[in-house]
Amino acid sequence: MSKRKKIALIGAGNIGGELAALIARKQLGDVVLFDIPSKTNFAKGKALDLEQNSAILGYDASITGSSDWKDCAGADVIIVTAGIPRKPGQSRDDLVATNLPIIRSVADGAKEHCPDAFVIVISNPLDAMVYEYKRRTGAPREKVVGMAGVLDSARFQLFLAREAGVSVKDVRAMVLGGHGDDMVPVLSATTINGVNISKFIGKEKLDAIIERTRKGGGEIVGLMGTSAYYAPASAAVAMAESYLLDQKRLLASAVYLTGEYGYNDLYMGVPVVIGGGGVEKIVELDLSADEKEMLAKSAKSVQGITDVVKASA
Repeated sequence: MSKRKKIALIGAGNIGGELAALIARKQLGDVVLFDIPSKTNFAKGKALDLEQNSAILGYDASITGSSDWKDCAGADVIIVTAGIPRKPGQSRDDLVATNLPIIRSVADGAKEHCPDAFVIVISNPLDAMVYEYKRRTGAPREKVVGMAGVLDSARFQLFLAREAGVSVKDVRAMVLGGHGDDMVPVLSATTINGVNISKFIGKEKLDAIIERTRKGGGEIVGLMGTSAYYAPASAAVAMAESYLLDQKRLLASAVYLTGEYGYNDLYMGVPVVIGGGGVEKIVELDLSADEKEMLAKSAKSVQGITDVVKASA
């Protein structure tokens, strides 16, 4: 008889708690909610609250709080949220100095105790943090991805649906590039149930929606005073679920590029198929000249912050 999968959530803050709740309700596996020693009781308390919730909602997943990497040993999936969230006025790149030592510590713990896990990094600046995680652990690119494109595409999808007056379920959107202000919403691959978006929304409105999508995270930070957590958690769970259940979903994810789209030694958001083998395929879209230009600009931004990480290695 097969046993339940094990999912380690590194960081017990807002995203970590929502991740644990979603994973438990979907019964994807048992959860370890991990945080630093000074937050051990906080992690244990949140885990206990979620376990008590199971008696009401009827899920059987075990949820434990810990600050000991041994409790994460053998995890099938690791989702990394550890780090300082953005504050109003900060860019994602402003967080690199603070969050770089944190991602290195996480990478060291994971390499020792969970070397075979499928890893999803959420911590910002996303593209640089997932790059450093892979570099530090030496894990194969199939097993280390960044969560950005699913979230960015969802934001784009929502804004398009509201403007077009259609169900969000019928909008198919794809956002590529770095997780920042230069991300690339691909209009040529954006449809409402197969019909190109240009049939529903004019260029001026589309340009405004693209700009709002690029600033989507900052908009929430400005309103709440901290980073989003409901949608980012759902996005990461969609990726984890596709891996654990071998769903082979096509999802925009930050993946290590080795020549795809003309880029090397760089993590950037592109369409990938995620299944039981991890990243099973990278799909190269036929981009328009404008889209290629925007992707080049986004790649340059990602390269800049990645170079900062490399220099401090």
